[in-house]
Amino acid sequence: MSGCEGTRADRRAWRAGKRDEHAGPPPTGFTLLPWLLMGLGSLSNVLQGKTPNPWVGVIGLLTFNSLYIYVVFRAFDKQRREAVSTRLALLLMGAVTTGLALGYGGNWLLFFPLLGLAAGAALRGPWLGRTGLLLTALAGAVSAYREGWNGINIAYGTFLSSMVTAAILGLSEAVRELRAAREELARRAVEEERLRFSRDLHDLLGHTLSVIVVKSEAARRLAPRDLDAALSQVNDIESVGRQALTEIREAVTGYREGSLSTELDRARSALTAAGIEPVVRRSGPPLTPRTEALLGWVVRESVTNAVRHSGATRCEIAVRSTADHARLTVSDNGGGRDGGAPEAGSAGAGGTGLKGLTERLAAAGGSLRAGPSPRGGFTVTAELPADQAESAETESVTATRATSSAS
Repeated sequence: MSGCEGTRADRRAWRAGKRDEHAGPPPTGFTLLPWLLMGLGSLSNVLQGKTPNPWVGVIGLLTFNSLYIYVVFRAFDKQRREAVSTRLALLLMGAVTTGLALGYGGNWLLFFPLLGLAAGAALRGPWLGRTGLLLTALAGAVSAYREGWNGINIAYGTFLSSMVTAAILGLSEAVRELRAAREELARRAVEEERLRFSRDLHDLLGHTLSVIVVKSEAARRLAPRDLDAALSQVNDIESVGRQALTEIREAVTGYREGSLSTELDRARSALTAAGIEPVVRRSGPPLTPRTEALLGWVVRESVTNAVRHSGATRCEIAVRSTADHARLTVSDNGGGRDGGAPEAGSAGAGGTGLKGLTERLAAAGGSLRAGPSPRGGFTVTAELPADQAESAETESVTATRATSSAS
């Protein structure tokens, strides 16, 4: 957001009553207008006939005041104060001030501090120091020429007005930018937490409800001929429901940790209940907890999609790990398309579940590919650098906890 757009947005927000009550309204050129009262002494000299060539003095007053108002009102929009027209207006002010001070002296010298104030408001960058010193030297030389040693007060006032004005306005602008940045960070934190919650809720409920539906159908089919087997399926439904309640509570707090072994056991149960033969292979050293959690999410989502959409009779789940790398493959022999899942090579641009998992793994330095297999069926492949996944996810959970605590 540019300075001009930011200032206008601040004003609209303030008028709408949406700004922090301690911030106050954003400053405008009106805050610097009262300093024009310093020119009343010069106006008084003109009205009292103490000024030679009064029409020159009146035209000089009108010109200076007009330029001053033009500059200070443009000084509060960054784009406008850096425009060439603002710089030219300042140069013209300097020429008018020098001419009036040389011609009349006395109260007319007070236009130098006003010129310094306008310069400090409009030049808040690397040019401020050099410009302030130049104005101070000019004010001191002209004042010394007209008033002798008393001119040092004008020089001091010019330097002070330019530097103090720039410092105060710069600090005010910095405070408002910091406040805007803080509000933006808070808004993004809320959006990220909302995304995390919706993603977790989708993964949790999608899988759990699919398991419950499959086991309920199995119980209905078994009930007429094998009551004990049907009761076993009902017991599984109750266990899945209780576990889902626990997981949803953990997801709400943001502290949920997954277990790959647990997800593999659930996958076997869900696939068996759906009439799909599960084949699970696991090799390699133990994985870090966060790597297991991420791969557990992939198993959950992939098996849920296989149960729902694949029409497969066999599903293979393979986990292979080394000291610094982990690879998970979930493949079935179904129709070759996993309803709503991304095409191979475009992971993340399809179903909500796999898209969310693609983002999670990418944040941990890994990748997720999903698409039809060359031999038929559908395959989901997840890869993670085991030594990086834990640190990245830990930072994410830490940030979430810090945001929750700050709220």
